[in-house]
Amino acid sequence: MSLTDFNPAQLDRVIQRQRLGADAGANAWVSASAGAGKTRVLRDRVLRLLLAGVPPQRVLCLTFTKAAAAEMSRRINAELGAWTVSDDAELPAQLSDLLGRDATDDERLRARQLFARVLDTPGGMKIMTIHAFCQSVLRRFPLEAGVVPHFRVMEERDSSEMMDEAQAELLASAHLGGGELSAAAATVARRVHETRFPELLNEIARARAAFAEFLQRSGGIEGAWDRMADRLGVVLGTDTDDILADACDDTAFDDAGLRQAVAGLAAGSAADQARAAEIGAWLAGEPAQRKAVLDSYAAVFLTQGGQGSVRKTLATKPVREADPALEDILAREAERLVALREALRKADLYQSNCALVRLAAELIARYEARKAASGRLDFDDLIARTRALLRGDGAAAWVLFKLDGGIDHVLIDEAQDTNPEQWDVVLSLVDEFFAGISARDESVGAVGLPERSVFAVGDAKQSIYSFQGADPARFELVRRHLEARADAARRDWNNVPLDFSFRSARPILEAVDKVFESPRAGDGVVDPDAPVQHTPLRDAAAGRVEIWPPVVVEKLAEPEPWKPPVDPVMRPGAMEQLAEMIAGQTADWLAQGEILESKGRPIEAEDIMVLVRQRGAFVEALVRAFKAHNVPVAGVDRMVLSEQMAVMDLLALGEFLLLPEDDLTLATVLKSPLVGFDEETLFALSHDRGEQTLWQALAGRREENEIFAHAHGHLSDLLGRVDYERPYELYAGLLAGGGRERLFARLGPDAADPIDEFLSLALSYERGHAPTLQGFLHWVAAGQAEVKRDLDQTGGAVRVMTVHGAKGLEAPIVFLPDTTRLPRHLPNILWDEDDQGPYFIWLPHAEDADATTGELRETVRARRDQEYRRLLYVAMTRAEERLYVCGWNEPAEGSWYNLVRPALEMIGRPVDAAAFGALGGEVEPVLRLSVDQRGPVSPVTATGDPELLAMPAWISQSVPPEPSPSRPLVPSDPGEDPPVRTPGGLRDDGARFRRGNILHRLLQWLPELPVGTRRDAAARYLARPGLALEETAQADLLEEIMVVLEAEAFAGLFGPQSISEVAVTGTVRAADGAAFVISGQIDRLVLSDGEVAIVDYKSNRPPPDAAQDVAPVYLRQMAAYRHLIAQAWPDRVVRAYLLWTDAPRLMELSADLLDRHAPSGRTSV
Repeated sequence: MSLTDFNPAQLDRVIQRQRLGADAGANAWVSASAGAGKTRVLRDRVLRLLLAGVPPQRVLCLTFTKAAAAEMSRRINAELGAWTVSDDAELPAQLSDLLGRDATDDERLRARQLFARVLDTPGGMKIMTIHAFCQSVLRRFPLEAGVVPHFRVMEERDSSEMMDEAQAELLASAHLGGGELSAAAATVARRVHETRFPELLNEIARARAAFAEFLQRSGGIEGAWDRMADRLGVVLGTDTDDILADACDDTAFDDAGLRQAVAGLAAGSAADQARAAEIGAWLAGEPAQRKAVLDSYAAVFLTQGGQGSVRKTLATKPVREADPALEDILAREAERLVALREALRKADLYQSNCALVRLAAELIARYEARKAASGRLDFDDLIARTRALLRGDGAAAWVLFKLDGGIDHVLIDEAQDTNPEQWDVVLSLVDEFFAGISARDESVGAVGLPERSVFAVGDAKQSIYSFQGADPARFELVRRHLEARADAARRDWNNVPLDFSFRSARPILEAVDKVFESPRAGDGVVDPDAPVQHTPLRDAAAGRVEIWPPVVVEKLAEPEPWKPPVDPVMRPGAMEQLAEMIAGQTADWLAQGEILESKGRPIEAEDIMVLVRQRGAFVEALVRAFKAHNVPVAGVDRMVLSEQMAVMDLLALGEFLLLPEDDLTLATVLKSPLVGFDEETLFALSHDRGEQTLWQALAGRREENEIFAHAHGHLSDLLGRVDYERPYELYAGLLAGGGRERLFARLGPDAADPIDEFLSLALSYERGHAPTLQGFLHWVAAGQAEVKRDLDQTGGAVRVMTVHGAKGLEAPIVFLPDTTRLPRHLPNILWDEDDQGPYFIWLPHAEDADATTGELRETVRARRDQEYRRLLYVAMTRAEERLYVCGWNEPAEGSWYNLVRPALEMIGRPVDAAAFGALGGEVEPVLRLSVDQRGPVSPVTATGDPELLAMPAWISQSVPPEPSPSRPLVPSDPGEDPPVRTPGGLRDDGARFRRGNILHRLLQWLPELPVGTRRDAAARYLARPGLALEETAQADLLEEIMVVLEAEAFAGLFGPQSISEVAVTGTVRAADGAAFVISGQIDRLVLSDGEVAIVDYKSNRPPPDAAQDVAPVYLRQMAAYRHLIAQAWPDRVVRAYLLWTDAPRLMELSADLLDRHAPSGRTSV
């Protein structure tokens, strides 16, 4: 897209506004609507600061995400690099376009030097997230901030795990101990369902930073209780028992009046007489008795069993006419009971909230203690500690003085998403800019540099991160604060509105303006006194907005009981039908080559973006529909790792390796791509196997066919490695050995991200935990790890994303299908803010709300709904050329659908809805607002040599093995030879590897012990629980090892001239000229005069009778060792032996036999 694509009449005004925001000589607050080019303004301001001579290290640019920081750095470096290589004719034009005037000679010279200057800046330019900036401050001032100098920052996963541990410790303490903590836990537990209690603790954990600030600003737990009492209007020291006792006392009500009412009611109707009986019973009882019958007594006066409002009729008309005073007496008592119920609600809420404060304080204290013990900080700590450091009374002045000398210009991107705590950090820095003329200001002015400045760019209409604390009201408050500070310091300040769009075509912007012109839709999105009118710069571009009728499917008639239908009654629901319509429409566009008018080319899959409010069943249905129509789809932008098919297969394999007897898990593994059984093969193996486990059946039938043999061999190999390899090693080896290709072949390339993330999790787990497979599998399953995918980089496929994930992205065609539902969730912990800072009120149930809490709940609801509408603004403004609004089921009042359709009814026109008529019933018309292309098209085409742009052939090929000798050969690696079968004894399911390892280990260190202690030491080792050996197996192994050690014939092998476990590495050149790097470990090396003996232990059952019958893999192994040792001791004779422990027998391998198995280019070692 070039400048010629835009309206020339508007472009000059746009450029002037952008230059005003980028002016390095003034402070600026830029309010940029969607698609207004705010990133360019931010980039241009940094460039103009550098061009004015500001040292790169004195510019701080804070972005919302790491990706945004990387993109900004890339754009700045690209422009600086272009200046370096531009010729003398191009550079002045480039600088003039940036500055709006001709560049001076000094500026042209500086422009050519800036790229090198930025590269030479220590640490590079400060373009980072605010968390990264706070981390750098804490690294620089750890003692002043009260943190460990070499602290580590926890990832969200680690933080969540530590919080889970703190929760478990808290609950254990509450259960085992007594006192205030147990009482608080019991109080909270009585007010929530048992399934909600953990959710409540998680809600505290998510808002731990706000809880910590609430407690700190309140002065601790008791101060927090005082604030809550003030908020709820509760008298301190009063509980529900006190209130009830007072309310049931004889002095609390009009005794004489009520007795008069009883007399009057007794003469009335049956209903009046029932009232009289209840009131009379109340009057006759003692205060303690009245407490027991309060509910039935109150029901005489109040609805909902005594819990609601005053009844419309407290006495019948004849009774009221007979005694006019009676109605007033009953009304006063009813109002007293209403007030009592309100007081009880307040007191109960107060007690509940006091208990929750206690729990929250304990939970946070335990979490903080765990962090301190491990020397780590979480992301909230980075902000909170820096905020406290810069705003505290201690070393704050010193820290600010040091920072003040290093930062002259602060730029904030996505300012609307900055939360109050982050603003406090920023304001601590920039308020100093307006505090008066400091030494720094004088030095800046003395060298002619721009005055110190602050720049912020954002859009309150796009503030959609309230769950991270962002508040659009704070965005405006900070603007006013900084503008006032700048005015007081007589500094230039520019408020720059950017209400134009480089992105969207006119119909889309007209629809946006019309939708939010309505007070109902505009509430919380636009200022009612200053409605936004977007100016389209792509004025001549084609555009279209359509709203489809919602897909509504009539409910099927309920079948008669006990009469099952003859024919199936299942049919796709509304959600599935809408998914099918979107996928079908997309498939038609791609098949028919429909033209994207503004681009001048056919529509491609990557042109289409589908935006939803949240991931769920519709997203899954839509992805399935796209795949069914062979439409390339990139999947979703975020996924739960343990729910991905590839990862589920890997987890199932791990579960099998831990418990081979689990038939269902093994069946899952066998059906997975990792093994590849089909239904028939699995049935043949599973059926009619008697009492055998599935694994026993596979082991017993492995000789029947190649499929069973391969599956058994593959799984046996993994079972042999599972006890000795870390989870990462195990899975990485599995995937590198063909597992990845098999998963891809069945699941497609979408499996790549989950597999890579799974391996990354394995590495992460091993860094902080004992690397056991069982622990890793539990950690993955419990953690609900998510994969965040960068769909902006997935070319050639439809993108399905949440609106939050699409923030900052765009697409020529956008579908909004999730439009008919309203947000439902309201938190139970309601947060607000007063003069003392944040506070909360916990409302266990909506019906528990008193007047104060009910008002706060409505405030929270209003904020939620306002953000819901801002989310609609963000969603609509992602579209460049086409926007399709649709939905399923009847739209709720106030939903996106019912906000957009009235607007389209005013400015759109109805078009044929034949596709929807097939659904049956009456449907609303499709409404469309569109314009055709009216200007020239600038199609985007690939440039360059087609041969260079084509994919190289190796991109789809497996990486070939590296040539020898770059990769050492391992002589003990079995190569291509099958393992030696075990006809009897221990099962050949991995136990043979374990048995061999045990024997090797004992033969390694038992000879080092005194002869008299060897048997006892070996018995203790074999009895270790970790080896899981039965007593018979222990006894067999003990005898086998002791026979070897006690045999006279083998005494020389274990004498003082022998060495165990000798590592050898070297290069061997075979007779055919091939060179091999060999690395291995010799079990026993015996040195004597003129001779070297190498011995390798073998535990095979039964051993071969003659050397010629030894497996070739063993012969190649010993031949390789013999070559290496011969090079080390060329003056000695090298003899090679195999010690068969089962016989036991020492077998010499002749030189002729080993020479025939020496390494060559045709054999594997």
